[in-house]
Amino acid sequence: MLFSELHFRTGSGPKGSIEVICGSMFSGKTEELIRRLRRAQIAKLNVEIFKPRIDTRYNDSDVVSHNANSIPSTPIENSSSILLLGTDTQVVGIDEAQFFDEGLPDVCIQLAAKGIRVIVAGLDMDFQGKPFGPMPALMAIAEDVTKVHAVCVQCGAPATFSYRTVASGSKILLGEMESYEPRCRVCFNTTAY
Repeated sequence: MLFSELHFRTGSGPKGSIEVICGSMFSGKTEELIRRLRRAQIAKLNVEIFKPRIDTRYNDSDVVSHNANSIPSTPIENSSSILLLGTDTQVVGIDEAQFFDEGLPDVCIQLAAKGIRVIVAGLDMDFQGKPFGPMPALMAIAEDVTKVHAVCVQCGAPATFSYRTVASGSKILLGEMESYEPRCRVCFNTTAY
């Protein structure tokens, strides 16, 4: 059982918390987010799930993993929209957090202060190996940070970097295996930008 699951179930009442699931592309971040949210639903907790409106790779509204597991969500433009959720919400899931604005950490703090368990998943680094969006701040304020790893397609070592295989200088380029591949530090740095 994760610290936050134990923390939520002990004490005199619901205790808010922030959990972050991070790593490179193809590391299983969304899969882990869906697993935790389904467990909360099985426990009959009221769950709300959000994703950035720009992420339409697999589905316009559902959160979908690379393994095709999915869970219904609400696509939103900015992080402040999350604060409009229902008053009986006990767990909030947020996917692709790196695409949200810099206000997301404050939104998560407000939710946790209300006793809500907040589970956030996102890329910790961009295609250049630099911290991505609000993820560093979220990792700093979280009670629990889980870093998951993919497998380097070059050498088979644990991969922590998302190497972009197509020419584009844009910070945000939605794509899958046609645009990115997971790489370890050594393989990433041998052909880094």
